[in-house]
Amino acid sequence: MPLYADAPDVLRQQLEQIRDRQAIRVVPIDTLTTAQLTAINAARADERLRPIIEEVVFFGRHIYKRRIVEDGYKIEDVIEQISSVMESVSVVLADLAPMTIMENPNRRADRYSNFVRDRAVFECSARYPRPELFSVIPKGDSTKPSK
Repeated sequence: MPLYADAPDVLRQQLEQIRDRQAIRVVPIDTLTTAQLTAINAARADERLRPIIEEVVFFGRHIYKRRIVEDGYKIEDVIEQISSVMESVSVVLADLAPMTIMENPNRRADRYSNFVRDRAVFECSARYPRPELFSVIPKGDSTKPSK
């Protein structure tokens, strides 16, 4: 599924509020497909963990710190990374369990001359039963933005 219709604006607002040191709250941004949810819950069952539901929520502090502060990406870059990884073609990387990771198998051209595969890391206990998009990683970003 693509992000909720208002998700890009919600993500932008959340990341701007983090930048401006304002209070933030957990916000829903998307739902996992049936195939993604089934794969995640199968991997969780193998680890004797309770199943999650399909709605994905976003808090954003970790993503802001890692991608924007440390790597120098802009808020719009991070929104593109999130949009890419939340596409319905993204697959669960069950072999990386117990971490819950999903990756878009299609390379995406970024603004920095890279062709990346966007990867998401979900945190599935803090906001249980909803998975939280904890991190997004543009795999293959050998050229990072200048800070």
